[in-house]
Amino acid sequence: MAEPNRWDELIALRDQQRERAANAVQVVRGSELPQENSAFGKLRWYMHPSIENNALSTLMFFEQELAPGSRSGRLKFQGGQVVYVLSGTGYTTVDGVKHTWKAGDVLNLPVRRDGIIVQHVNTGDENAKLLACEPNWFAATGVDRGSGFELIEPASDYRG
Repeated sequence: MAEPNRWDELIALRDQQRERAANAVQVVRGSELPQENSAFGKLRWYMHPSIENNALSTLMFFEQELAPGSRSGRLKFQGGQVVYVLSGTGYTTVDGVKHTWKAGDVLNLPVRRDGIIVQHVNTGDENAKLLACEPNWFAATGVDRGSGFELIEPASDYRG
C-alpha cells in the first residue's frame, strides 16, 4: 500500500481548517492595521494571502491612499478587481484608457487573458482612498496568476 495515506491527510487537513475557522478573526479593525509604503503606493491590508488568522482567505482586500497630486504604481496583473472610491477625485488608466472617478464610484477592472495595466491618479486637493477587493487566486494559479504580475513603475510617493 502507498505511504502516506492521502485520504487520511485530507481528513487531517479538513480538521485543521475547521479548527482554524473556529478561532479565526471575524472582524478586522482598520484602526489596528498598519499602513505600508510600497512600490504600488500606501496600502493597508485587511485580507492578504499571507494573513492566516482571518476567517476567510479566499479574497484579497486592501485600502489604498493617494496624496493630492500623487499616483499609484503602474501595475500589470490579471484584472478581476473591484475598487470602491471612499474619498477623493481622480482617474484610473486601464491599458492606457482614462476612467475618471469620485467618492462613491466603483471601478470594475476587467479580467483579460494577457492581463491589464492599471494606474490610479489623485487629481483632487485631498487624499483619495480606494478600497480594492479581488479573489485570492494565488494558491490555484501562483502569484503570476496566468498573466504576469509586474510593477512597471513605482508609486510617486514611494521612497524604497
